[in-house]
Amino acid sequence: MKKMKWLAIPMILLLVALTGCQAVGGFDVSKALAGSLNPTSSESKQTLKVELVPSSGNLSAEDKAAIELINSLSFNIDNAKVQDKDHVSIKGSVGFQGGNIPFLMSVDADKGIAFQIEGAKQPLYISMEDTLSAEMGMGNYEEGVQNLTLKTAELLFKHFPNPTVLTVKQTQEQVNGESLNLTNLHAEIRGDELIGMIKPLLVSLSKDEQGLKDLIGEYYDMVLPVINAMDDLYGDEDSASSLEEQTSKTQVIEELYAEIQKGLEEVVGNYDEQVAGLLADAPELSTVLGKDTVLKLDLYFDSKLNIRKQTMDLNVALPSSEDLPISAIKVHSESETWNIGGEVAIDQVDTSAGMLDVTDGEVTPGQILRNFQEVTPLYNLLKDQIGIGHKYVLIDSQSEYYGFINKNGTGFVPLRYLSEQLDAEVKWTEGSKRLVVINDLTGEEIVLTIGSKQAAVGGKAVQLNEPVFVHTDGSTYVPLRFLAEALGATVEVDADGWITVERN
Repeated sequence: MKKMKWLAIPMILLLVALTGCQAVGGFDVSKALAGSLNPTSSESKQTLKVELVPSSGNLSAEDKAAIELINSLSFNIDNAKVQDKDHVSIKGSVGFQGGNIPFLMSVDADKGIAFQIEGAKQPLYISMEDTLSAEMGMGNYEEGVQNLTLKTAELLFKHFPNPTVLTVKQTQEQVNGESLNLTNLHAEIRGDELIGMIKPLLVSLSKDEQGLKDLIGEYYDMVLPVINAMDDLYGDEDSASSLEEQTSKTQVIEELYAEIQKGLEEVVGNYDEQVAGLLADAPELSTVLGKDTVLKLDLYFDSKLNIRKQTMDLNVALPSSEDLPISAIKVHSESETWNIGGEVAIDQVDTSAGMLDVTDGEVTPGQILRNFQEVTPLYNLLKDQIGIGHKYVLIDSQSEYYGFINKNGTGFVPLRYLSEQLDAEVKWTEGSKRLVVINDLTGEEIVLTIGSKQAAVGGKAVQLNEPVFVHTDGSTYVPLRFLAEALGATVEVDADGWITVERN
């Protein structure tokens, strides 16, 4: 968990750094950045690379392998197409350890996201259809969210102070093979500068009464239809009338503004004390938010304030720790954008021959692996290096909670419990004593018969030490070690009676 916490820090810094800036050299930075958030048709390409810098201490073989794998990864977008705010496609590839996995993703905001990955038998699909939203008539909700996001960004851009290093100059750059005259905005921000930029932002925000009220009004316009729709859908005849009838928009804005203003004043008044307390409680943040954490960003704007090119380098310094095998995280990204506002048609993933819908989260590792040809790099990556099929089950043989039963020296567990823990499917025909367990990873069938010591694994006969039986609670019990090993797992028992079932 500690490792994951530190790996999340670069994302936090990227979201906070350069949130907004005032005019520099006559160039309206805030207006340019805010304008870049308005969705419009375009085409672009991008590369992204992450590097983990190993710590100076001795690394385990597992840590070295993980670092080498991550450092070998590269994300390349050859052509991203934005047709409109609801239709997007991305064609590119993911590189790793000398391999390359091409992919195509297409997004239809009203339907779903489809992924076609080289070597996959069927595209992966994530549904975005929301039946409840449709019933509630919330078709304009997404537009309200977008408007609120833009309004929030504009307000932050307006008040965020400039970093120490912020320059603007005219330059000539190549974008998609075309030479363009562009305005280069260069910014650098260090970790030790970031904390000092937040307080001036909050002070400036607290003084912008109209800006805050406009933002609250945008929030009101977004939430009102949702509240009224829920009232119509779930309310009764005696329920209160809509929010709009109960409280005027002006009244809501005034009340929320007063609360927000009070909150900002309290935060600003205690800001220095709170920061000091945070650093005292988590001294490792002094490294993360220190001089060695640096973000360098170059944005290139055309005469219409469209971002046509950008380069980003981020170095996040991490504190020394026995739990953390890395001393820094580096991120490098480059992108170019063209055909802004032009005619753009996205590249659609073909789902006519079927797809693997992963929306409900019930897709098993075996289903995913079987969807890829075994000779493909991604299959090997998922199975051998990421270990998508890894399972770890801990059973206390001394506790009734796990349903463990020792019968004539053979340990038994409920069939469905262990099968579900290892993602196996259980089939049983009502009225029959025959049970079939299907191995999730291999598709191999394990055939059992209640009351019999005879079993079969992959068509081969196996003799059990004790027969399968139905317990007094109605559950079918099977020999634990037999079923676990038949499903590709190993079984270990310690001196305290804890049983470990693990599949790599």
